[in-house]
Amino acid sequence: MTTSQPRTACTSTTAHAPTTVRVSTTARAARLFAATAVLGGLLVGTAGPALAAAPERTALRTTAQEAAPATVSVTGSGRAAAAPDLAILSVGVEATRKTAKEAMAAQSTAAKALLEVVRKEGIADRDIRTDSLSLSPVYTQNTQGESKVTGYQAGQSFSVKVRDLDRTGQVIGAVNDATGDAGRINGVVFDVADPSALRVKAREAAFQDAYEKASQHARLSGHRLGRLVSLSEGDSVRPGHGAVPSMPADEPGVPLAPGEIEEQVTVSAVFELV
Repeated sequence: MTTSQPRTACTSTTAHAPTTVRVSTTARAARLFAATAVLGGLLVGTAGPALAAAPERTALRTTAQEAAPATVSVTGSGRAAAAPDLAILSVGVEATRKTAKEAMAAQSTAAKALLEVVRKEGIADRDIRTDSLSLSPVYTQNTQGESKVTGYQAGQSFSVKVRDLDRTGQVIGAVNDATGDAGRINGVVFDVADPSALRVKAREAAFQDAYEKASQHARLSGHRLGRLVSLSEGDSVRPGHGAVPSMPADEPGVPLAPGEIEEQVTVSAVFELV
């Protein structure tokens, strides 16, 4: 009896162990199945409102587009004028000789005389600029219609800024006297040294013109003018710089009429109508 009791106890313990393992595995499987079902329900529940909201968002976009305010697009122009304070002379020299070397030497002598006299007239070096330098053959046609080189013509032109307008005619006359037959007065242009202030005034006038046009359109269409939606500015223009091409310079002091310098600005604006 003493020996059999331990065997029975050992057998009893061994018999219950497999039962315990099977119950634990089944419980874990049940819990995993339940979690999967809950997660699936959540995913389905989330997708449902999202799909239902898609037509609603489309409807909101359509309504927003339909409710976009009316607009009016206008173009305004403005002008501002001022007396010029700067004269830009286009002057030069030209010489024709039998050989290219002689022509270049003659024009160089005349150009030196021109530069010397404008400096004597108080023109600073920063206001004197060479615009062009040229050398070309001169052709002569004989009785048989054949062209032959009979000489060479050399020339040089300069841009000279005169900042004291009262001295403009005097400078032209001095250039003509110093260069003689080689001298060329090609023209003069009047301008303002700093056009920014003139452009500001023209821009203000252009915007005011655009605003008044837009206000009139709003009134005529039974609306009120709303906020400014967009604004753009075109290139500013200065019509008629006061150019005087091919001026004669036979007198020591040439009479000039500077007139006024005008700046033009255009703007394009879009306003809401409310």
